[in-house]
Amino acid sequence: MSENVQTQERDFKAAVKDGLALKCPNCSKGPLLYKYLKVHDSCSVCNQDLSCQRADDGPAYLTILFVAHLVGFLAHILISYTALSNIALFLALSTVATILALIILPRMKGMIIAIQWAKRMNGF
Repeated sequence: MSENVQTQERDFKAAVKDGLALKCPNCSKGPLLYKYLKVHDSCSVCNQDLSCQRADDGPAYLTILFVAHLVGFLAHILISYTALSNIALFLALSTVATILALIILPRMKGMIIAIQWAKRMNGF
């Protein structure tokens, strides 16, 4: 018997990898985002509907969690092993935090959308 499409398992790990790479979790080829954080309504390659995604605040919280841990560790290293002034530490750490957040935020959004797709959440 043929399996129902709704009951087929979707590869969770592959979907997360595609989400982190900002690719469609269905075909792994089409772009997931445009204009930094805007989600395409559908994949340009496989026509997977992406408009039902609900990645509201989750990516921002995950980004803060990830960046804060990295910058906190870096702050500990810099304070312990260098003689930088307070202003130099502030400038270095705030620059690193800003750059990391800008790089990581779209990837977290892609990952959240891919998880929703893999688990068939919100109409996927």
